[in-house]
Amino acid sequence: MHATGTLHPPGGATALIAVSGGQNIFDLGYLFVLFPVLSGVLVILAAALVANNLAPGRRYPEYW
Repeated sequence: MHATGTLHPPGGATALIAVSGGQNIFDLGYLFVLFPVLSGVLVILAAALVANNLAPGRRYPEYW
């Protein structure tokens, strides 16, 4: 992404919402960054666990 000069879509969306979100987002301060990032990571991890563990012969994570 550095070579093409593009933004990572979730990073760009988080910044856009922070700028255009209004007073409610501003009042959250750094909690706004913490909760979207944390919830996004948990959703992606849950999807990876389900998708990889449904396939026969695959196990994710390998060491738990």
